[in-house]
Amino acid sequence: MVGLDGLRGLAALYVVLFHCWLYTFPGYPDSSAPPWLRGLMFGRLAVVFFLVLSGFSLALSPARHGWRSGGVARFLRRRAWRILPPYWAALAMSLLVSLFVVPASHFGPPTGRSVLVFGLVAQDMITAPTPNGAFWSIGVEAELYLLFPLLLLVRRRCNAVVLAACALLPVVVLGLTAPGANPVEGDNWLAPHLAPVFVAGVIGAGVVAARERVRRLPWGWFAVLAALPVLAVGVVKGSVWTVDHYFWIDLAVAPAMALLLASVATGRPALLVRVLTTRPVRRLGDFSYSLYLIHLPVVLTVIRRVAPHFTSPGLPTFCFTLAVALPVSVLGAWLFSLVFELPFKRNRSWKAVGGHRGRGTADANG
Repeated sequence: MVGLDGLRGLAALYVVLFHCWLYTFPGYPDSSAPPWLRGLMFGRLAVVFFLVLSGFSLALSPARHGWRSGGVARFLRRRAWRILPPYWAALAMSLLVSLFVVPASHFGPPTGRSVLVFGLVAQDMITAPTPNGAFWSIGVEAELYLLFPLLLLVRRRCNAVVLAACALLPVVVLGLTAPGANPVEGDNWLAPHLAPVFVAGVIGAGVVAARERVRRLPWGWFAVLAALPVLAVGVVKGSVWTVDHYFWIDLAVAPAMALLLASVATGRPALLVRVLTTRPVRRLGDFSYSLYLIHLPVVLTVIRRVAPHFTSPGLPTFCFTLAVALPVSVLGAWLFSLVFELPFKRNRSWKAVGGHRGRGTADANG
Protein backbone atom coordinates (compact mmCIF):
# COMPACT_ATOMS: atom_id res chain seq x y z
CA MET A 1 0.00 0.00 0.00
CA VAL A 2 1.52 3.28 -1.16
CA GLY A 3 2.97 5.33 1.69
CA LEU A 4 2.60 2.87 4.56
CA ASP A 5 6.19 1.62 4.39
CA GLY A 6 7.39 5.20 4.46
CA LEU A 7 5.38 5.92 7.60
CA ARG A 8 6.78 2.80 9.20
CA GLY A 9 10.33 3.85 8.38
CA LEU A 10 9.91 7.37 9.76
CA ALA A 11 8.37 5.99 12.97
CA ALA A 12 11.33 3.62 13.43
CA LEU A 13 13.74 6.50 12.85
CA TYR A 14 11.95 8.55 15.51
CA VAL A 15 12.33 5.67 18.00
CA VAL A 16 16.09 5.73 17.36
CA LEU A 17 16.18 9.48 18.02
CA PHE A 18 14.10 8.98 21.16
CA HIS A 19 16.56 6.47 22.57
CA CYS A 20 19.51 8.72 21.70
CA TRP A 21 17.76 11.43 23.73
CA LEU A 22 16.56 9.16 26.55
CA TYR A 23 19.92 7.61 27.44
CA THR A 24 21.86 10.86 27.09
CA PHE A 25 19.80 13.02 29.45
CA PRO A 26 18.83 11.55 32.86
CA GLY A 27 15.57 12.15 34.74
CA TYR A 28 12.93 10.98 32.25
CA PRO A 29 10.25 12.22 31.92
CA ASP A 30 11.41 15.40 33.69
CA SER A 31 14.58 15.27 31.66
CA SER A 32 17.67 17.43 31.95
CA ALA A 33 17.64 17.91 28.19
CA PRO A 34 17.32 21.40 26.67
CA PRO A 35 13.64 22.37 26.23
CA TRP A 36 14.01 22.52 22.44
CA LEU A 37 14.67 18.77 22.41
CA ARG A 38 11.48 17.80 24.24
CA GLY A 39 9.87 16.84 20.96
CA LEU A 40 12.01 13.70 21.07
CA MET A 41 10.61 12.38 24.35
CA PHE A 42 7.47 10.68 22.99
CA GLY A 43 8.97 7.42 21.75
CA ARG A 44 6.10 5.50 23.31
CA LEU A 45 3.67 7.15 20.88
CA ALA A 46 5.79 5.98 17.94
CA VAL A 47 5.39 2.41 19.18
CA VAL A 48 1.64 2.98 19.55
CA PHE A 49 1.68 4.12 15.94
CA PHE A 50 3.44 0.87 14.99
CA LEU A 51 0.62 -1.09 16.64
CA VAL A 52 -2.08 0.93 14.87
CA LEU A 53 -0.22 0.45 11.59
CA SER A 54 0.14 -3.27 12.26
CA GLY A 55 -3.60 -3.69 12.78
CA PHE A 56 -4.29 -1.58 9.68
CA SER A 57 -1.88 -3.49 7.43
CA LEU A 58 -2.97 -6.93 8.58
CA ALA A 59 -6.65 -6.07 8.10
CA LEU A 60 -6.35 -4.69 4.55
CA SER A 61 -6.73 -8.05 2.83
CA PRO A 62 -9.48 -9.37 5.16
CA ALA A 63 -11.39 -6.10 4.70
CA ARG A 64 -11.49 -6.77 0.97
CA HIS A 65 -12.63 -10.36 1.49
CA GLY A 66 -15.51 -10.12 3.91
CA TRP A 67 -13.27 -9.79 6.98
CA ARG A 68 -11.97 -13.34 6.63
CA SER A 69 -8.36 -14.17 7.48
CA GLY A 70 -7.95 -17.06 5.03
CA GLY A 71 -7.37 -19.52 7.86
CA VAL A 72 -6.10 -19.01 11.40
CA ALA A 73 -3.24 -21.50 11.13
CA ARG A 74 -2.10 -20.02 7.84
CA PHE A 75 -2.20 -16.49 9.23
CA LEU A 76 -0.23 -17.38 12.37
CA ARG A 77 2.31 -19.39 10.39
CA ARG A 78 2.91 -16.48 8.03
CA ARG A 79 3.24 -14.02 10.93
CA ALA A 80 5.77 -16.26 12.66
CA TRP A 81 7.74 -16.65 9.42
CA ARG A 82 7.83 -12.89 8.93
CA ILE A 83 8.55 -11.79 12.51
CA LEU A 84 10.53 -14.47 14.32
CA PRO A 85 13.73 -15.04 12.25
CA PRO A 86 14.91 -11.40 12.45
CA TYR A 87 13.72 -11.17 16.05
CA TRP A 88 15.69 -14.25 17.12
CA ALA A 89 18.78 -13.00 15.28
CA ALA A 90 18.46 -9.62 17.01
CA LEU A 91 17.92 -11.41 20.33
CA ALA A 92 21.22 -13.28 19.89
CA MET A 93 23.01 -10.04 19.03
CA SER A 94 21.43 -8.21 21.96
CA LEU A 95 22.37 -10.97 24.41
CA LEU A 96 26.01 -10.77 23.35
CA VAL A 97 26.11 -6.98 23.62
CA SER A 98 24.29 -6.97 26.95
CA LEU A 99 26.56 -9.65 28.43
CA PHE A 100 29.93 -8.43 27.18
CA VAL A 101 29.61 -4.76 26.23
CA VAL A 102 26.85 -2.82 27.99
CA PRO A 103 23.85 -4.08 29.99
CA ALA A 104 20.43 -3.12 28.67
CA SER A 105 18.45 -3.51 31.90
CA HIS A 106 18.51 -1.97 35.35
CA PHE A 107 17.78 -5.50 36.59
CA GLY A 108 21.30 -6.47 35.55
CA PRO A 109 22.69 -8.59 32.71
CA PRO A 110 20.43 -11.16 31.04
CA THR A 111 20.18 -14.62 32.55
CA GLY A 112 19.06 -18.03 31.40
CA ARG A 113 15.53 -16.93 32.31
CA SER A 114 15.95 -14.02 29.88
CA VAL A 115 16.90 -16.38 27.06
CA LEU A 116 13.84 -18.55 27.71
CA VAL A 117 11.34 -15.72 28.20
CA PHE A 118 12.47 -13.60 25.29
CA GLY A 119 13.11 -16.59 23.06
CA LEU A 120 9.46 -17.60 23.52
CA VAL A 121 8.36 -13.96 23.00
CA ALA A 122 6.71 -14.09 26.44
CA GLN A 123 8.20 -10.87 27.81
CA ASP A 124 4.82 -9.17 28.17
CA MET A 125 3.68 -11.94 30.50
CA ILE A 126 6.83 -12.91 32.43
CA THR A 127 9.45 -10.57 33.89
CA ALA A 128 13.10 -11.21 33.13
CA PRO A 129 16.18 -8.98 32.73
CA THR A 130 15.92 -7.68 29.19
CA PRO A 131 18.75 -7.90 26.67
CA ASN A 132 17.10 -5.15 24.62
CA GLY A 133 14.67 -2.56 25.97
CA ALA A 134 12.90 -2.25 22.63
CA PHE A 135 11.73 -5.86 22.71
CA TRP A 136 8.76 -5.20 24.99
CA SER A 137 6.57 -4.27 22.04
CA ILE A 138 7.39 -7.49 20.18
CA GLY A 139 5.79 -9.47 22.99
CA VAL A 140 2.70 -7.24 22.80
CA GLU A 141 2.52 -7.69 19.01
CA ALA A 142 2.75 -11.48 19.35
CA GLU A 143 -0.22 -11.53 21.73
CA LEU A 144 -2.24 -9.26 19.44
CA TYR A 145 -1.53 -11.58 16.51
CA LEU A 146 -3.11 -14.40 18.48
CA LEU A 147 -6.12 -12.16 19.12
CA PHE A 148 -6.43 -10.98 15.50
CA PRO A 149 -8.59 -13.86 14.15
CA LEU A 150 -11.08 -13.27 16.98
CA LEU A 151 -11.16 -9.55 16.15
CA LEU A 152 -11.98 -10.39 12.54
CA LEU A 153 -14.74 -12.72 13.67
CA VAL A 154 -16.35 -9.96 15.76
CA ARG A 155 -16.02 -7.50 12.89
CA ARG A 156 -17.53 -9.98 10.43
CA ARG A 157 -20.42 -11.08 12.66
CA CYS A 158 -21.22 -7.64 14.11
CA ASN A 159 -19.78 -4.30 13.04
CA ALA A 160 -16.99 -1.81 13.72
CA VAL A 161 -18.82 -0.19 16.65
CA VAL A 162 -19.20 -3.50 18.49
CA LEU A 163 -15.56 -4.37 17.81
CA ALA A 164 -14.40 -1.01 19.19
CA ALA A 165 -16.61 -1.39 22.27
CA CYS A 166 -15.34 -4.89 23.01
CA ALA A 167 -11.74 -3.72 22.94
CA LEU A 168 -12.15 -0.33 24.58
CA LEU A 169 -14.72 -0.70 27.37
CA PRO A 170 -12.76 -3.15 29.58
CA VAL A 171 -9.70 -0.92 29.35
CA VAL A 172 -11.69 2.22 30.23
CA VAL A 173 -13.31 0.44 33.19
CA LEU A 174 -9.89 -0.65 34.41
CA GLY A 175 -8.61 2.91 34.10
CA LEU A 176 -11.54 4.49 35.90
CA THR A 177 -11.42 2.03 38.77
CA ALA A 178 -7.67 2.27 39.29
CA PRO A 179 -6.31 4.42 42.15
CA GLY A 180 -6.19 8.03 41.05
CA ALA A 181 -7.91 7.12 37.76
CA ASN A 182 -4.49 6.78 36.16
CA PRO A 183 -3.22 3.20 36.20
CA VAL A 184 0.52 2.84 36.50
CA GLU A 185 1.82 0.69 33.69
CA GLY A 186 4.34 -1.94 34.72
CA ASP A 187 6.71 -3.97 32.64
CA ASN A 188 4.14 -6.65 31.84
CA TRP A 189 0.62 -7.19 30.59
CA LEU A 190 0.46 -4.19 28.29
CA ALA A 191 -1.30 -6.12 25.51
CA PRO A 192 -4.81 -5.75 27.01
CA HIS A 193 -4.31 -2.00 27.38
CA LEU A 194 -2.89 -1.63 23.86
CA ALA A 195 -5.44 -3.89 22.15
CA PRO A 196 -7.75 -0.90 21.43
CA VAL A 197 -5.03 0.91 19.47
CA PHE A 198 -4.47 -2.23 17.38
CA VAL A 199 -8.23 -2.46 16.87
CA ALA A 200 -8.29 1.18 15.74
CA GLY A 201 -6.01 0.16 12.89
CA VAL A 202 -8.19 -2.83 12.03
CA ILE A 203 -11.27 -0.62 11.84
CA GLY A 204 -9.42 2.01 9.80
CA ALA A 205 -8.57 -0.58 7.15
CA GLY A 206 -12.25 -0.79 6.33
CA VAL A 207 -11.98 2.62 4.62
CA VAL A 208 -9.71 1.19 1.94
CA ALA A 209 -12.23 -1.51 1.07
CA ALA A 210 -15.25 0.81 1.22
CA ARG A 211 -17.18 2.33 -1.67
CA GLU A 212 -15.53 5.10 -3.67
CA ARG A 213 -17.76 7.73 -2.07
CA VAL A 214 -16.43 6.77 1.36
CA ARG A 215 -12.85 6.53 0.14
CA ARG A 216 -13.01 10.08 -1.20
CA LEU A 217 -13.94 11.62 2.14
CA PRO A 218 -11.30 14.00 3.61
CA TRP A 219 -9.75 11.47 5.96
CA GLY A 220 -6.66 13.60 6.41
CA TRP A 221 -8.71 16.45 7.83
CA PHE A 222 -10.59 14.00 10.01
CA ALA A 223 -7.19 12.88 11.38
CA VAL A 224 -6.26 16.49 12.15
CA LEU A 225 -9.55 17.10 13.95
CA ALA A 226 -9.13 13.91 15.98
CA ALA A 227 -5.56 14.83 16.94
CA LEU A 228 -6.22 18.44 17.93
CA PRO A 229 -7.86 17.73 21.34
CA VAL A 230 -5.02 15.39 22.32
CA LEU A 231 -2.44 17.91 21.19
CA ALA A 232 -4.22 20.71 23.06
CA VAL A 233 -4.27 18.72 26.30
CA GLY A 234 -0.59 17.91 25.90
CA VAL A 235 0.30 21.56 25.37
CA VAL A 236 -1.76 22.76 28.33
CA LYS A 237 -0.69 20.03 30.74
CA GLY A 238 2.91 19.75 29.58
CA SER A 239 5.13 16.95 28.33
CA VAL A 240 5.78 15.40 31.76
CA TRP A 241 2.06 15.11 32.48
CA THR A 242 1.53 13.60 29.03
CA VAL A 243 4.13 10.90 29.63
CA ASP A 244 2.73 10.17 33.10
CA HIS A 245 -0.74 9.69 31.56
CA TYR A 246 0.16 7.50 28.61
CA PHE A 247 -2.56 5.07 29.68
CA TRP A 248 -5.17 7.55 28.45
CA ILE A 249 -3.11 9.32 25.79
CA ASP A 250 -2.59 6.03 23.94
CA LEU A 251 -6.33 5.50 23.69
CA ALA A 252 -7.06 9.10 22.75
CA VAL A 253 -4.50 9.40 19.96
CA ALA A 254 -5.14 6.02 18.27
CA PRO A 255 -8.20 7.20 16.24
CA ALA A 256 -6.19 10.07 14.76
CA MET A 257 -3.43 7.64 13.80
CA ALA A 258 -5.92 5.26 12.15
CA LEU A 259 -7.49 8.15 10.22
CA LEU A 260 -4.06 9.26 9.05
CA LEU A 261 -3.37 5.76 7.73
CA ALA A 262 -6.72 5.71 5.95
CA SER A 263 -5.91 9.06 4.39
CA VAL A 264 -2.49 8.00 3.14
CA ALA A 265 -3.79 4.64 1.92
CA THR A 266 -6.40 6.45 -0.20
CA GLY A 267 -3.74 8.72 -1.70
CA ARG A 268 -4.23 11.93 0.26
CA PRO A 269 -2.84 14.39 1.05
CA ALA A 270 -0.94 14.12 -2.20
CA LEU A 271 2.11 16.05 -0.97
CA LEU A 272 2.55 13.75 2.04
CA VAL A 273 2.13 10.67 -0.14
CA ARG A 274 4.79 11.97 -2.53
CA VAL A 275 7.21 12.45 0.37
CA LEU A 276 6.47 8.99 1.76
CA THR A 277 7.06 7.37 -1.62
CA THR A 278 10.43 8.99 -2.31
CA ARG A 279 13.13 6.37 -2.66
CA PRO A 280 15.05 7.12 0.59
CA VAL A 281 11.90 7.01 2.72
CA ARG A 282 10.64 3.84 1.04
CA ARG A 283 14.01 2.15 1.44
CA LEU A 284 14.03 3.08 5.11
CA GLY A 285 10.59 1.50 5.43
CA ASP A 286 11.86 -1.69 3.80
CA PHE A 287 14.16 -2.45 6.73
CA SER A 288 12.36 -0.51 9.49
CA TYR A 289 11.70 -3.68 11.49
CA SER A 290 15.42 -4.47 11.53
CA LEU A 291 16.17 -0.89 12.55
CA TYR A 292 13.77 -1.16 15.45
CA LEU A 293 15.24 -4.49 16.55
CA ILE A 294 18.96 -3.68 16.57
CA HIS A 295 19.33 0.06 17.13
CA LEU A 296 19.22 0.12 20.94
CA PRO A 297 22.38 -1.98 21.57
CA VAL A 298 24.19 0.33 19.15
CA VAL A 299 22.90 3.48 20.85
CA LEU A 300 23.77 2.23 24.34
CA THR A 301 27.25 1.16 23.25
CA VAL A 302 27.98 4.58 21.80
CA ILE A 303 26.58 6.52 24.78
CA ARG A 304 28.07 4.42 27.57
CA ARG A 305 31.26 2.97 26.10
CA VAL A 306 32.43 5.22 23.26
CA ALA A 307 31.22 8.77 23.92
CA PRO A 308 32.87 9.14 27.40
CA HIS A 309 36.27 8.87 25.71
CA PHE A 310 35.59 11.72 23.29
CA THR A 311 33.10 14.18 24.75
CA SER A 312 31.47 15.48 27.94
CA PRO A 313 28.03 14.43 29.23
CA GLY A 314 24.83 16.14 28.19
CA LEU A 315 24.32 17.91 24.89
CA PRO A 316 27.84 17.13 23.53
CA THR A 317 27.21 13.42 24.10
CA PHE A 318 23.80 13.69 22.42
CA CYS A 319 25.32 15.33 19.34
CA PHE A 320 28.12 12.74 19.29
CA THR A 321 25.54 9.96 19.54
CA LEU A 322 23.54 11.37 16.64
CA ALA A 323 26.69 11.64 14.54
CA VAL A 324 27.83 8.07 15.29
CA ALA A 325 24.99 5.86 16.52
CA LEU A 326 22.35 7.06 14.07
CA PRO A 327 24.23 6.25 10.83
CA VAL A 328 25.69 3.06 12.32
CA SER A 329 22.20 1.93 13.33
CA VAL A 330 20.73 2.65 9.91
CA LEU A 331 23.59 1.03 7.99
CA GLY A 332 23.73 -1.90 10.39
CA ALA A 333 19.97 -2.41 10.12
CA TRP A 334 20.17 -2.42 6.33
CA LEU A 335 22.91 -5.07 6.37
CA PHE A 336 21.07 -7.04 9.06
CA SER A 337 17.87 -6.95 6.99
CA LEU A 338 19.61 -8.36 3.92
CA VAL A 339 20.35 -11.54 5.83
CA PHE A 340 17.64 -11.88 8.47
CA GLU A 341 14.60 -9.88 7.36
CA LEU A 342 14.17 -9.34 3.62
CA PRO A 343 14.60 -13.01 2.61
CA PHE A 344 11.74 -13.93 4.94
CA LYS A 345 9.70 -10.94 3.82
CA ARG A 346 9.98 -11.86 0.14
CA ASN A 347 9.76 -15.66 0.37
CA ARG A 348 7.40 -18.12 2.03
CA SER A 349 9.59 -21.19 2.61
CA TRP A 350 13.16 -22.23 3.41
CA LYS A 351 13.54 -23.56 -0.11
CA ALA A 352 12.53 -20.19 -1.55
CA VAL A 353 14.88 -18.39 0.85
CA GLY A 354 17.76 -20.57 -0.34
CA GLY A 355 16.88 -19.81 -3.94
CA HIS A 356 16.59 -16.11 -3.14
CA ARG A 357 20.05 -16.04 -1.60
CA GLY A 358 21.49 -17.95 -4.50
CA ARG A 359 20.02 -15.48 -6.98
CA GLY A 360 21.26 -12.59 -4.87
CA THR A 361 24.82 -14.00 -4.95
CA ALA A 362 24.62 -14.60 -8.69
CA ASP A 363 23.28 -11.09 -9.26
CA ALA A 364 26.04 -9.59 -7.15
CA ASN A 365 28.69 -11.56 -8.99
CA GLY A 366 27.12 -10.66 -12.30
